[in-house]
Amino acid sequence: MRDFHHPGRSAAFAENGMCATSHPLAAQTAIAILQAGGNAVDAAIAGAVLLGLCEPAMTGIGGDCFVLVKPAGSEDIVALNGSGRAPAALSGAALRAQGHTKMPVFGHPAAVTIPGAVDAFCRLSADYGKLGLDAVLAPTIHYAEAGVPVAPRAQFDWAHHHDNLTPTARQHYLIDGQAPRLGQLFRHTGQAEVLRRVAREGRKGFYEGEVAEDMVAALRALGGVHTMEDFANTACDYTTPISGSYKGIELVEHPPNGQGATAILLNNILAEFDLASMDPWGVDRAHIEAEATKLAYDARDRFLADADHMTRLAYLLDPATARKLASLIDPTRAMASAQALTEETHKETIYLTVVDRDRMVVSLIYSVFKDFGSGIASDKFGILFQNRGAGFSLDQGHPNEANGGKRPMHTIIPAMLKQNGRVIMPFGVMGGQYQSTGHARFVTNVVDYGLGPQDAIDAPRCFSEYGEMRVEKGYGDTVRQALADMGHKVSIPPVGIGGAQAIRLHHDLGVLEGGSDPRKDGIALGY
Repeated sequence: MRDFHHPGRSAAFAENGMCATSHPLAAQTAIAILQAGGNAVDAAIAGAVLLGLCEPAMTGIGGDCFVLVKPAGSEDIVALNGSGRAPAALSGAALRAQGHTKMPVFGHPAAVTIPGAVDAFCRLSADYGKLGLDAVLAPTIHYAEAGVPVAPRAQFDWAHHHDNLTPTARQHYLIDGQAPRLGQLFRHTGQAEVLRRVAREGRKGFYEGEVAEDMVAALRALGGVHTMEDFANTACDYTTPISGSYKGIELVEHPPNGQGATAILLNNILAEFDLASMDPWGVDRAHIEAEATKLAYDARDRFLADADHMTRLAYLLDPATARKLASLIDPTRAMASAQALTEETHKETIYLTVVDRDRMVVSLIYSVFKDFGSGIASDKFGILFQNRGAGFSLDQGHPNEANGGKRPMHTIIPAMLKQNGRVIMPFGVMGGQYQSTGHARFVTNVVDYGLGPQDAIDAPRCFSEYGEMRVEKGYGDTVRQALADMGHKVSIPPVGIGGAQAIRLHHDLGVLEGGSDPRKDGIALGY
């Protein structure tokens, strides 16, 4: 239970519907859609698209998404993969011949895969929504013209990462050549026009015609191999979720090319240790989690790829694999870090979850990859492109090798928890590579330590990432020193690690309980 002597945030409780996300305007917009007769899918799309305007360093219509949906009246969960593919003419061999040993990250068209989120939103709206695209896109169209006040965390990201923007992108995403100030109104009339066309024409308004021509021209002018056919052929896919059990709680994740399997593997490793007997913010838990993370991420980097090109998914999900890896952990000493095989890993993301009065549940994650994505924007409409292609490998023969038509390995992963066959909590964790570890920590916070959504999110975090163990200020100095003495290279991160949102369904009470991360600007809001 929250200690009211300390500043903090109370969980939100409501009966009829709730949204938890990283910006207040998006949460309020989602609730307004529910109150207007929309369902959780309508609300999630409306909130997510608006977040691309409120937090353009994190996400936007030039990005990708992954979605888990539990329809009303069912406990079955549907997964929708809204991640785009590499253009058909992309060639890892050609990039190697040009002298590249790693995938480009910023300012290079090879890093840009075809944006998949708009196609996914259109598909979700048609298959599960009630109000239609015109209604759910209207709030963002309004705010794109009227402007949104720049929030504190969004301003921090703008100020620290706008140098990633190319000259054309700077015209659309800066104000008088500068990062917006705190509270300054940010407008994007080009995006308003694109969304009007999508509202009117559906996916064709984005993937065909003038908008697609604008995107293709911008990429090809920089030497890209993208074509109009690549955009027209973009298609999201319904897939079957994967899951694993942790002490009676089922963790449901999106299948590859996302890294949900890594979170399941990590939980399976942690299940081999008695975390509940450890101090939740002490040395032992932090050390065991760090070592388990190194092992799970090494397996991810070697095996995880486009589902059509990987063969070791069953191996990653097998509890026997976790037992073997757990046996490698020395509870008193840090092991050497595993070498990353994938070239670049995810940095910036938004997460949003919505539950409606009929208990349709949506868990949605949406991203442009690095800060401001590739930094490349189209000339006329200012669509900022993701750089998901940076997640490919250039190692010849690697399952995640860059080649045309493939989806790169993604780190963004929405999740849900089930108990006794019923969905009890959609949740997601932002924060780059941290997401799989963040899922495992959230689950263990809930299961082993009995924390509710807000407390589980507020709790301090640490993360071992390729040689460095970042430990938030919420840990004591004695813990940091003890970890260093065990061989960890300890540092304090410049900002909090990631962000998270969650909504617990209290089936016995008939109410919803939401939490939203104070490391971001957002809230959980219900009615």
